[in-house]
Formats: sequence, C-alpha cells, structure tokens
Amino acid sequence: MLKNNKDKLVMQSVQGKIKHPVAKFPYRISYLGEARVLPATGGITYNVKVGDPAMGWVGDHVEPGVSIRNDNDGENGALNLLSCIGNVAKVVSGDAKGALGYVTGKHGGVEHVLVYFKEDDLVKMSIDDEILIKAWGQGLELIDYPQVKIMNVDPILFDKLGIMENGEKLIVPIAAEVPAYLMGSGTGSASAYSGDYDIMTSDAEVIKEYGLDKLRFGDIVLLRDHDNEFGRTYSKGAVTIGVVIHSDCIKAGHGPGITSIMSCKEPIIEGVKTDKANIADYLGLL
Repeated sequence: MLKNNKDKLVMQSVQGKIKHPVAKFPYRISYLGEARVLPATGGITYNVKVGDPAMGWVGDHVEPGVSIRNDNDGENGALNLLSCIGNVAKVVSGDAKGALGYVTGKHGGVEHVLVYFKEDDLVKMSIDDEILIKAWGQGLELIDYPQVKIMNVDPILFDKLGIMENGEKLIVPIAAEVPAYLMGSGTGSASAYSGDYDIMTSDAEVIKEYGLDKLRFGDIVLLRDHDNEFGRTYSKGAVTIGVVIHSDCIKAGHGPGITSIMSCKEPIIEGVKTDKANIADYLGLL
C-alpha cells in the first residue's frame, strides 16, 4: 500500500439538499443542430446508478442517484470543494432519515455533488431532503511521490484502487484510456478540485475505437497528456486519473463527465486495463 498522510487529514461536515431539476428553456440543441426535450441534471434519478452504462440514455448530463446542492453560494462552494468521491453521506431529514450512501462525483456548472443510495432509500426521499457528508480527502499526499497530486477522493477508497509500484512508476487499474484531443467542456478550468470535465463523444467511430462506448458510471479512466495539478490543461506526457460521474450528452463539446482524482506532469502514472476498475466494485455497491 502506498504511504500517505491520511492520518493527518481533517474530516469535516458539509451539507446540501436534494435539488429539483431546472428547465428555463424547453430544448437542448445537439451537436447536429437538433432540438430535443430531455431529462437532465438534478433531483432523484431512480433508475440510473453507479455501475450502470454511462452511454445510451435518453437524457443529457444525467446524474446517477441523488443530486445535492446548498442554497448559499459560499456554503455550496465548500460542499463541492471538500466533498470527495467515496465519502460517507447520511440523510438527516425526511422519511429516509438515517440512510447512508457514498459520494460518487462532483458536477461542475450546475455545482452538484452526486450521491449513491440504495433503491429502498431512494423511494423514501423527497426534494429538499438534507444530506450531510463527512468530507475527508482533500490534502491527501503520497509520501514517496510528492510530484503526484491527489484530489477529490476519500483516502479509504484510494487505498482500494489497487495501485501498484513498478520501479519509479505507479500502475493504476483503469477501465479505459482517453486521448487528450477528446477532452472538451471544462478544459481550461482554473481548478480541478471540484466539478468535472467532459469527454467529447460526437465522433462515434473514435469513441468505439477507444472502447469509450462501454463506459460506466464510476469507471476509473486515464486521461492522456492532461495535467490537472492547478487546472485542466493539455501537457505532453502528463497523466490524469479520473472517475466517470455523469452520462453522455448531446451538446457540442460535451459527453461523460470526469472528476479528477490523481494527476502528474511527469510520466510516472501508467494504466492497466481491467474489467472491474469501477468505484462500485471498490465500495461494494454491485
């Protein structure tokens, strides 16, 4: 197991409530110029969960499970910044009070934190139910690899990712590899410590070539030649590891969203493809 500083990290409460979907204009315009009416972000998504395919849904930017936000902008900033994938979440109001789940992603733009709960708990929930998260993970460092930046991931989940050392390399089990030129919306963001950015899926042949047509919510993926240390940018030789957090999209420049969990400017990180490189496997949700 890689030596890290998790015993020094602060665990702190952050909280949000289930947010209603929003529609100000009925149509979403596809990259082909089509006007579509589709379900999208927010609310409780009952039939889409971590481990399911991220492609093929009749929707746009669909968020699996429960989407939460805080009405106070500053507090919502902290909710999105400090929450980490794999953090334990607890319902603290409503009929599902006491139910436990896990953070599965952070969606930029709408600034939602996404949370998995069991189906039996989802059916008891309502819009505006409050959910508390034990935020823990930001500041995680690898003692022997200070040049590798870790972000947005619970330390217990990180230890379960099966990362191995091979000489001076870190070998990460992944579901797929993404070439730099497919990363679209969100590239250029000032920080990768919240939110996500999208794999562009408008070229079906290229998506199939890289096996991205089989992506699942929760898959661990490798982003080639992308540096997420202080923002999201192209950098030859850099590698970023991320998690698929929302569905495919119809809009130009968009597609499945990736929340970053690991990045290095130096070519230290390598990926090895495996069938079970998904947070649902590591968290025991399948």
